[in-house]
Amino acid sequence: MGLPEKTTRVDDAYDRMKVEILSNRMPPGFQAPEPEIAARLGMSRTPVREALIRLEADGLVKLIPRRGARVLPISTEDMREIYEILTALEPEVAARLAERKPSRNELESLIQANADMERALEEDNLDVWATADDRFHRQLLDLHGNRRLTAFANTLFDQAYRARAVTLRLRKPPVKSTKDHGEILDRILAGDAQGARRLFRRHRKRAAAELLQILENFRLPQL
Repeated sequence: MGLPEKTTRVDDAYDRMKVEILSNRMPPGFQAPEPEIAARLGMSRTPVREALIRLEADGLVKLIPRRGARVLPISTEDMREIYEILTALEPEVAARLAERKPSRNELESLIQANADMERALEEDNLDVWATADDRFHRQLLDLHGNRRLTAFANTLFDQAYRARAVTLRLRKPPVKSTKDHGEILDRILAGDAQGARRLFRRHRKRAAAELLQILENFRLPQL
């Protein structure tokens, strides 16, 4: 039995607006009334309204009575809190996955994401690199299998994605980050839980320090 038409329309509106926000086509500070957003998507107001409620729960927009919705900025403090949580969660996920001693076939999605990162770096394509990097982190959580943890962490990834996309070209080429992912993957494949945990924690701490320094030094107005 198929999903109700209303549900699919809300999901469609949610997915399309989320892409607009994460790609910065609806940048931080963007504000518009619901009819304007609906017209932009070529949809009716009802699914757009319900999708905006979901996006507000995700921490991406704020609904303003009689004025529509505003895309929320991401402050330095937001990013500090987000990375603190991810630094606590992801290394443990990597360690638990390593303890299972997964085969290469089981880790194919991570292997492919890592290969895509390496290729993008060679081709100096930072947009493709960022997409592959994001996919690596999300696939790791999917492989762990805790649905609640995955949903929670994906919300944090979404909130951080815009800031990472904007600051990516203000940082050195992500050579070290790409190498980190390969080493973490090797530790997981080797069943080395302690090594995977240690490398992932180091990776997240270094990435957080780089990003926070850029946000503090440049004080980007769009964030």
